[in-house]
Amino acid sequence: MSKIISQETFDDIVQENVVDFSMSPAEAKEETIKQFEAQGINLANIIKDLTVNAETGKPIINETMDKIKTHISQKGGDTQQLLELLTVLDIECQKSLAHRVLAGKNGAHDALITLLEQTLATETLNMTLLSRCLQAVNSLTHKQPDLFDAEALSIVLKLLALKDQLDIICLTLQWLQKACIMHERNRQNIISANALKLLKPLLVMDSQRLVSEVTAVFRFLVLDDDIRVEFGCAHEHARQIASEVLPQLVELLPAYEDVNVLADLLLTIGTLAVRQELCTLIDDAGGLKLIFDIMSVNLKEERLNREALKLLRALAGHDAVKGHIVQQGVAPIIKDLLETHQTNANIVSAALACITTLTLRVQEHSSAFFETGIAEVIVEALRTHPNHQIVQRNGAWAIRNMVSRSRNQCDTWLSFGVEDLLNAAMVEHPTVAQDIKAALRDLGCSVQLREEWTGKAEKKIAA
Repeated sequence: MSKIISQETFDDIVQENVVDFSMSPAEAKEETIKQFEAQGINLANIIKDLTVNAETGKPIINETMDKIKTHISQKGGDTQQLLELLTVLDIECQKSLAHRVLAGKNGAHDALITLLEQTLATETLNMTLLSRCLQAVNSLTHKQPDLFDAEALSIVLKLLALKDQLDIICLTLQWLQKACIMHERNRQNIISANALKLLKPLLVMDSQRLVSEVTAVFRFLVLDDDIRVEFGCAHEHARQIASEVLPQLVELLPAYEDVNVLADLLLTIGTLAVRQELCTLIDDAGGLKLIFDIMSVNLKEERLNREALKLLRALAGHDAVKGHIVQQGVAPIIKDLLETHQTNANIVSAALACITTLTLRVQEHSSAFFETGIAEVIVEALRTHPNHQIVQRNGAWAIRNMVSRSRNQCDTWLSFGVEDLLNAAMVEHPTVAQDIKAALRDLGCSVQLREEWTGKAEKKIAA
């Protein structure tokens, strides 16, 4: 079994080489590594690229934290020096997760929380100091959500209540986002603390930046990515957030032209539409027409239309809303999207998936799409992306759903050469062969179906 050492032992030897033997930091680290490896010590757990002070030989992170703690204990001192120390800490934490872990072990989180508390307690807020602290705590918390505790949440709620401080509030929202990722307990604590009451008023029409940050918090609060928790509350969180802000999010759609903000709004609405009544709520608020208008005006925008297509699929989970989507004219828009983005596999696969959902078991919907001439466009999309498995699978799904109750379409599909394309895709992508066979079967093509299981029953089944 390999011998290991602590980070402190490694740093002490580096310091000794710098101070006692007048080595440069790079030379000191190289010599230290050689010494320990010669002794058969495994250095896999050691951070070897720490920035070292050329005079003292100590890691910059350790020195910076010692100075910050001294400043806190003295409850005063040179504010400019403190700002410089916070900048150094921020830069060091951005280098790697290992750097952030070391900073956390040296008490960086507690020190930053104390600084934020002290700053908020003053009569005249030092916004520069608040901003610098928040930048540092954001870098520190990135991929370290376990650091976020009750004291941090208390500070967040105070910061969100500040008026007319856009930069501070946006940094606070980013901190909240990082605390939510891969941490179910933090998400539950944030919801339990009634943070929604402070987040909802931030959805204002005159700040694109604020809307993007707030909607990101909403999406992160409904994540289900913490493997340490058997059952999360993602669905319940989505329901609670939707009941508070969903109509307001729909109302914001016509207020913006920026495609990134619109994409964020569409993504958030789709993320929150987890129940049938919420799909109806979006429909009743005029959401469908707004979505169609946005897609039509921004036909060339990839991300925006991808989010719009995913949202329409989510809303189509409600049968009545699905009917309204088709009746209000989505078919020509999706056809135009497919033609515009014929070479973009992401848009094509999303559009084909949307067609699949909208035409499922409804002959009238299939006819509405077919009458636009979309069959030829779909076949051309399959021809353009023969090596893309998802496109081929989604295309087979869309074709199957369109012809399964409308066999009168089959001759038209076949006239475009779809049979040869599907047979070639079945050879190229054997893992989706059953999906492709289903499309070929409903098109009336010759297809060899394999019986997946055969056997004899232990007892004879009565006729």
